Amino acid sequence: MNNRFIIATIMAIAARGGVAQEISAEHQVVDCGGVKFEQPVTVNFQLKNKGLQLRISKVHPDCGCTAVNFPRQPIGDGESFVISATYDARQLGHFSKQLAVYSNASQKPYFLTIKGVVAVEDISYKGDFSETLGSVRADVNHVEFDDVNRGEMPVKRIHIINTGREAVSPVVMHLPEYLMANVSPTTIPAGKQGEVLLTLKSNKLPDFGLTQTSVFLGMKPGDKVSRDKEIEVSVVLLPAFNELTEEQLRNAPQLRMDNNVLELGKFGRKKKKSGVITLENIGKSELEVSSLQMFTAGLSVQLSKRKLKPGEKTTLKITAEAKAMKNLRTEPRVLMITNDPKNAKVIVSVKVEK
Repeated sequence: MNNRFIIATIMAIAARGGVAQEISAEHQVVDCGGVKFEQPVTVNFQLKNKGLQLRISKVHPDCGCTAVNFPRQPIGDGESFVISATYDARQLGHFSKQLAVYSNASQKPYFLTIKGVVAVEDISYKGDFSETLGSVRADVNHVEFDDVNRGEMPVKRIHIINTGREAVSPVVMHLPEYLMANVSPTTIPAGKQGEVLLTLKSNKLPDFGLTQTSVFLGMKPGDKVSRDKEIEVSVVLLPAFNELTEEQLRNAPQLRMDNNVLELGKFGRKKKKSGVITLENIGKSELEVSSLQMFTAGLSVQLSKRKLKPGEKTTLKITAEAKAMKNLRTEPRVLMITNDPKNAKVIVSVKVEK
């Protein structure tokens, strides 16, 4: 066979492959949030064809509880289209239903998912939405994962309500590797509620003690990051003592403090105020303060000794800056991580009058 013909044929096949049909979805998984029992919910999946003329042969739901509608006519290159799915909501509890989309784009189906939770009564949040996150209101704008042990995956919930005039599709941005996020429902109409679930992957945390970060709630994918969309997240990872023997526990160090609340009062004209707390080891082995951190800005600490033999004492000096205290969202606190099995985490609250 002529070599030129072979090369030309390969190039033609490659050129056709470069513009083959490809389906893309704005949201491949749509969370409907709370759905009332026996009140069907419909989801309109927004999709687009990227390539040659697309033909959808069928859309197959994974159960008879879901009805579908899809375009029968050919879909041109760059054209958008909608596949709708209606779930009958006749079964209580969580649901997750898949749609298999068959087309000339691939021999394998393209999957879409609709999920949510069916309940008899209204499961809306009844509390206050006192914080602003972009164009929605929230019950909180900071999350604390306290007393976490390595391997645990605790979940925190933020309730939100869309107080704007248009629907939003919130997304959590700037997630570190130790956090996962899910917003339900995927799209929140004006005046309706939703929730943000933050899941901690504690195995991904770098070290014991306090880890802090900020994530941001965008109103749509690709939204800009700004201060008014910020959610502060803090994690306290504890050392594990569950493998200690009874003898090791009897001979363990034991921390005693003269106070875990430091009252600094009013600043007056002072730029800074300081106070001292006494620490003592009343145990039977050496006490170590392995980590000493601040939950908020505007605090500084000075610990005379980090290791105390049985019977020894030391002092912890805490200094607060007046200017920084004025803009805090949360209470100023100091965190200590120790090797005392009964006091692995110690928090000192700093009380100031602004």
